[in-house]
Amino acid sequence: MLMPKRVKYRKQMRGRMKGMATRGAEVHFGEYGLQALEPGWISSRQIEAARRALVRALRRRGKVWIRVFPDKPFTKKPAETRMGKGKGNVEYWVAVIKPGRVLFEVGGLPLDMSKEALNLASYKLPIKTKIIAARDLSGETL
Repeated sequence: MLMPKRVKYRKQMRGRMKGMATRGAEVHFGEYGLQALEPGWISSRQIEAARRALVRALRRRGKVWIRVFPDKPFTKKPAETRMGKGKGNVEYWVAVIKPGRVLFEVGGLPLDMSKEALNLASYKLPIKTKIIAARDLSGETL
């Protein structure tokens, strides 16, 4: 599972997900990418599940880039615990996703295979996504 090696502060506030993604909104490494259409949190387990689906669909051909990293701790209080007594313990790590963010990229494969693999990966994620191509291949989305 993806998680930071060490952090300055163990626990964080939830925060807000306003606006569109300005960084990481274009395909840079591969030829095709999976772009988020809505805001949300993606857990490290969901990223790993999508990565496995992607790699399995590609059958060890091509290359996969993961463009998101879960660096936000998600805390939760135990079940049947009374209110108060401080913030809960860190349960898992999430990546904060804004609309427009490219989540995964694939390269070195034909369009139909890349599209199928990215589609399988999108089923594992809790947010709506679309498949986009690098600008130099074609000027529009797929």
